[in-house]
Amino acid sequence: MRFGLWVLAALLFGAFVAHFVLDDHGYVLINFRGYVVEMSVPGLALVLIGGYLLVRALVGVVHAPQRFKSALAERRLQRSGSDLMAGLINLVEGNWARSERLLTKGLRHSDAPLVNYLLAARAAQRQGATERRDEWLKLAYDTTPDGATSVLLTQAELQLEASEHAAAVATLQRLEERQAGQPAALALLARAYRALDERDKLLQLLPRLAHAGLPETERDELALHALRGALEQSDLTAERLATLWAALPSELRMVPALIAARALALGRLGQGEAAERELRTVLKHTWQTVLVQAYGEVRGADPKKQLKQVETWLKSYPEDAALLLTAAQLCMTTELWGKARSYLESSLALAPVPDAYALYGKLLTKLGDGEQASLAFRSGLGLVSPVVAEPLPAARALAPPVPSSEGAAG
Repeated sequence: MRFGLWVLAALLFGAFVAHFVLDDHGYVLINFRGYVVEMSVPGLALVLIGGYLLVRALVGVVHAPQRFKSALAERRLQRSGSDLMAGLINLVEGNWARSERLLTKGLRHSDAPLVNYLLAARAAQRQGATERRDEWLKLAYDTTPDGATSVLLTQAELQLEASEHAAAVATLQRLEERQAGQPAALALLARAYRALDERDKLLQLLPRLAHAGLPETERDELALHALRGALEQSDLTAERLATLWAALPSELRMVPALIAARALALGRLGQGEAAERELRTVLKHTWQTVLVQAYGEVRGADPKKQLKQVETWLKSYPEDAALLLTAAQLCMTTELWGKARSYLESSLALAPVPDAYALYGKLLTKLGDGEQASLAFRSGLGLVSPVVAEPLPAARALAPPVPSSEGAAG
C-alpha cells in the first residue's frame, strides 16, 4: 500500500515538473572514467525514480522470506491463543477430553506454554488420568523454569483434590525449600495437615497462617482443630496450656471458638473459676453461642452465683436457646430440677438439638419419668440419624422460663 502511494506521488511530481520544463528540457552531462552520459533533466528524474523503485523491489525480495516467517509465526500465535481460549471454555463447561486436546495442540510453536500445560493437567485430572496429569506438570516444570512455583502449587492443589494428601505435603515441602513462606503454599499445607489429622504439625503452622490468605472462617476452623488436639491430651498441664495460648497470633486469641476451647481446658485442669471469669468478661462485649455453651459447662466457685448471672443475661436474650440450655445445666448443678425442666423445654421449643435432648433425658431420668426420658434420648438420636426415631413433638406442654432463682426447685 505504501509502495503504491510512493509511485503515485512520483508520477504526480513528474507531471508537475514536466509542466514547467516542457519548453526547455534542460541538459545533463555525466562523465565518469571515460563514460559519457547525456540526457535531459526529465530523463534524469525518471532514471532516479526508476532506480529507487528497483532498489525497493530488490529489498522487498531479500526480506520476503523473513516476512513470510513472521507472518506464519503470528498466525500460529493467533491460532494458539484461540486454542487456549477454546480449551479453557471447554474445561469450564466440563468437556475435559476436548479441552485437553485443544490446550496441548500446537504447543511446540508456543513461546509460553506454561498456562496450557497447567490447564491440561487439570483437564487430565478431571478425567481421572493422574499419570497424564503428572506428565503435563513435568513438561511445564521442564519447559518453564521460571514458573516452578506455579507448577508446584498447581500440583499440590490437584493432589489435594485427588485426596493424595501425603504427596501434596511432599510437593509443598519441596516448594518451601525454594520459596519459604509462600502464602498459597501455606494455605494448601494447612489443608493437607488437616486432612491427614496431623494436629501437631498444624499447630506449629498456626503462627504463619495469618499470611496464608485463608478465608477467616477456614483459618479459625483449622486453628480450632489443631488446638483441640493439644488441649485434649491427657498429660496437658496449666503451664503447657499457657505456652500453647501464648504461641498463637493475637488475632487467633480473639476467636470465640478458641476462647471457649481454652476455657473448657482450664475447667478440666481444675481452674473453673478462672475459666468462668474469662468467659463472663468476653461475653459482655462478644455474644457468641459457642461462648454461651462453654459458660454452661465450666463451674466457677459459686454455681448459684453463676446461675444468677445467666438469668440476668436472659432478660436481654429471652429467646436464646443456647442460653436457656446453659441455665438448665446450672439449675441441675444446683439441684433446681423444676427450673431446669422449664428452661430445657423452652430451649427445645426454640431449637431442638441433640445436646438439649440428651440433657432432657438425664433430667427426666433423675425425676423418675423413664418413659419420657427414653423418648427424649431417642428424639435426640433421631436428629443425628433420622432412621433412629422421630424427634419429640414440639407441641408438648412446655413451660416458660422461671424468672426467679428461688422458685420451682423441684
